[in-house]
Amino acid sequence: MNALEEATESGCFAIDLPDADAALALSGSRQQNLKYLEGITGATIVLRGLQIEITGRSSQLERASSVIGLLRHLWEEGQAISLVDLEAAIRSLDTGRSHEHAELGAKVLARNQRGALLRPRTLRQKAYLEAMERYDLTFAIGPAGTGKTFLATVLAVRLLTERKIERIVLTRPAVEAGERLGFLPGDLQQKVDPYLRPLYDSLHSLLGQDKTSTLLEKGVIEVAPLAYMRGRTLDEAFVILDEAQNTTSAQMRMVLTRLGEQSRMVVTGDITQVDLPSGQLSGLVEAAEVLSKVKGVAVCRLTASDVVRHPLVKRVVEAYSKRDTDRGIRTK
Repeated sequence: MNALEEATESGCFAIDLPDADAALALSGSRQQNLKYLEGITGATIVLRGLQIEITGRSSQLERASSVIGLLRHLWEEGQAISLVDLEAAIRSLDTGRSHEHAELGAKVLARNQRGALLRPRTLRQKAYLEAMERYDLTFAIGPAGTGKTFLATVLAVRLLTERKIERIVLTRPAVEAGERLGFLPGDLQQKVDPYLRPLYDSLHSLLGQDKTSTLLEKGVIEVAPLAYMRGRTLDEAFVILDEAQNTTSAQMRMVLTRLGEQSRMVVTGDITQVDLPSGQLSGLVEAAEVLSKVKGVAVCRLTASDVVRHPLVKRVVEAYSKRDTDRGIRTK
């Protein structure tokens, strides 16, 4: 009889934590993680020093301890656990995919500037990462906040650091959503910079502003609007096309054929947020359908359950998705 089996008879189970950092990571700010776990499992969970005490019925003990166990790779290292991590662990447990979830701990890509470990946080994110590692062309389709562009950028920086690629090229279409480029102040680069800001933000969080600026000046990293890709061949590069839902069919075909030797490309977008003129087919929608069965191409679809921003973002995405479904709006 193991410790958990013995605990089910007494109605109490304890988990020892290695240090104060682990205790804080697991319990969360104002112990919000423990309160959330109590609400979802029905168990009573209390932090006493460096020990978590769980009391309740046998099924409650098993469920709560299993979720905490799935997150061990985070709290043992003192890595902050969010409600997103808790929800992902519970979902894996409920769908019988606990073993796969436990493997998330082995998929560390890098550390950001604050020292946090960067790794996929949901099973779909893990599948997306593995697709980028395996295929030369990967499409990532999903709502805002699912880590599509950020995970691609993290992988690109890692491959650059390991000298498996020579440069990173990040691009996105400068679609006139609400403002016309001609009426924005400044020269062409200043006009398109606002469209490229999310890509700069990802680089800054990974490398810091100074190193990012140095690599940009040397041309090792290039951040440019999609129009700058025409006529080029991108060899030994990791190319990320962001906001691809706003490409036309011709633009998508153009950028896909830029891929050179020893290169790979990741195309990301949210097909529910197309800013093209009404009635114009998105190049991303078309490409995902046309190329889905082509050898060497992967199409990954992320959902609201993969949103890793503020928990409210997930609820916003789900609310709009339900509205679209009720209205019969096609988003796939």
